[in-house]
Amino acid sequence: MSITPLAAVRPAHRTAPLFRGRIGRDARSGHYAVPHRYRLHLSTACPDGLRLAVGHSLLGLDTRCPVTLLPAVPDCSDGGHTALRPLYEASAHHYTGPALDPVLSDDWSGRIVSTHTPDILRDLDRLRPDDRAGLYPAGLESVIEAVERMCAEGMEEAAQRAGRAGADPRERAAALDTLLDTLDRLERRLKGEEYLADGRLTAADIELWVSLVRLDTVHRCHLDASAVHRVAGHRALWAYARRLAAHPAFGRHLDLDGIARRHHGRCQGLEAAGAAVQILDWASHAAHTPGACRR
Repeated sequence: MSITPLAAVRPAHRTAPLFRGRIGRDARSGHYAVPHRYRLHLSTACPDGLRLAVGHSLLGLDTRCPVTLLPAVPDCSDGGHTALRPLYEASAHHYTGPALDPVLSDDWSGRIVSTHTPDILRDLDRLRPDDRAGLYPAGLESVIEAVERMCAEGMEEAAQRAGRAGADPRERAAALDTLLDTLDRLERRLKGEEYLADGRLTAADIELWVSLVRLDTVHRCHLDASAVHRVAGHRALWAYARRLAAHPAFGRHLDLDGIARRHHGRCQGLEAAGAAVQILDWASHAAHTPGACRR
C-alpha cells in the first residue's frame, strides 16, 4: 500500500507534562509487560480516549488492564480531572497543572506510566492475550504511521483550520482543500477494500475511524453546507465508517452526547449555517454492547 505521509505529526495540545514511560521496552523503568498491573483512565468523549477504548476492546484486555471511565466534561476549571490529580501529584514533584486524560497508570506504584496515546496503544498491544491478533502487524508499521500522520495533519488540523473563527477566508479555503485532498486519497484506497492495510483490522483503522467520527460530530458543525456536501461525497469512506460503527469494539464506545458536551464546552469555531445534519446516523449504526469498559 502506498500512502504518502504528510510532514507534520499529531500536534500537542497539552499544557500538562507529557509522560513517556513505556511497557516492556526499557528494563530500567521497571514497567514490564505483565497482566493486572496497569490501568487506563479515559473518557470516550475525548478522541484519544476513544482510540484507546476501541484498541483495548479489540485486544481483549478487560481483565488484564482495567479501565476507569472519566466524565465527558472535565470537572476542573483548568480542563483537568479531579480523579487524576493524585496520579499527577505522585508522578511530578509539586505538580500544579491540569490533570489531563487519557492516562496509563501503574497500580503497583500509583504513578503515571504514560500520557502519550500512540505509545499507550502500542504498549497495550504487548499485553494482549495470545489468541488476539495484534494491532501493529510486522511489516505494516510504516503504513500505520502514515495513516496516523494523514489523520492528524490532513484531517484533524485541516478541519480545525477550515472552521476556525477569525481566520482569513483564503486560509480556511486552503485548509478545506487539504482536508478534501486527504479524504480523496483515503477514498481511493478504500474502494473495494474492507480495511486500510493488508485486508486486516489494524491500528490504522482505529485512527481513521475516530477521525471520521470527529469530522462528522465536531468539525462538520463549523463548515458550510457546500463543504459538508463535498466531505459527504466520499462514499467509500463513510460506508467504511458505518461498517466499523457496527463492530462491537467500535460502536459501543460511542458517546455522542458526551462528545457534543465536551465540544460545546471548548468550542471556538465558526457557526456554520446549513451543516446541521450529520453525514452518518451514528446512533442507529453503532453496536451497543453492555460492559464495554470495566471500572
